[in-house]
Amino acid sequence: MTALRFVEKLRDIIGSVDVVLSDIWGVVHNGLVAFPEACEALHSFRAQGGAVILITNAPRPADSVQRQLRKLDVADETYDAIVSSGDLTRHFVADHPGRKMFRIGPERDNSIYRGLDAEQAPLEQADYIVCTGLFDDETESAEDYRAMMLQARERNLTLVCANPDIVVERGDRLIYCAGAVAELYRELGGEVIFYGKPHRPIYERAMELAGQCHGHAIALNRVLAIGDSVRTDLAGAHGFGIDCLFVTRGIHAEDFEGIDQLDPASVKELFGHPPRALIRELRW
Repeated sequence: MTALRFVEKLRDIIGSVDVVLSDIWGVVHNGLVAFPEACEALHSFRAQGGAVILITNAPRPADSVQRQLRKLDVADETYDAIVSSGDLTRHFVADHPGRKMFRIGPERDNSIYRGLDAEQAPLEQADYIVCTGLFDDETESAEDYRAMMLQARERNLTLVCANPDIVVERGDRLIYCAGAVAELYRELGGEVIFYGKPHRPIYERAMELAGQCHGHAIALNRVLAIGDSVRTDLAGAHGFGIDCLFVTRGIHAEDFEGIDQLDPASVKELFGHPPRALIRELRW
């Protein structure tokens, strides 16, 4: 294993790439403001004939994600399509008609259930759980759900995790996500179905859409993932067999402060499987 260096710009490593699968939160915006240079980088790649598929663990349908992006002034021309873990979760709910669901998550995620014929029930009557996040992610952590998860485990309920992220940035803070509750439930012996990165279904759907953009199937060695999470973006890319450009300004920013390159031992410690390259923030 060789040392891992930073690249200054996306175009420095994009020459043999036809498709970019880009994370959103932490790469394109931080939950409060968009990153203009990142948006310009993706737009410039598209202008050269590349396809950009945004892949996100947002527990909402793609059209809801698009509305949020527009509010943050991320232009539609920045990308070709969006694949969300929310859409994949919706497919699960639709495929299980007649079963009662207990919901965990804030009201802002309720669009995930729009148009679905699914009966909501209290935990003691539910057939399964869908977790889109914490009820109040400003004040709660996964530990606040331990008693609830123990009760669910006693009933052998399956928990469907609509966002495998443990934390995300919100401005300059880290906020707990559905993945934190799901991991707690799994530690307690509960069954969890994860939709979103790093799991294969979201990549498979993204590649379908990329193929539609280009009019033919895309070889995996012509695809580059971009993300800021070791656990989801990097692990997901490696598991799917594609390279990853790792953005260090996101949730791991403190690990890279003042570092210009990583020696092999540090690469192994931080990443396990190294990304193709590091970039502080996405720019063209």
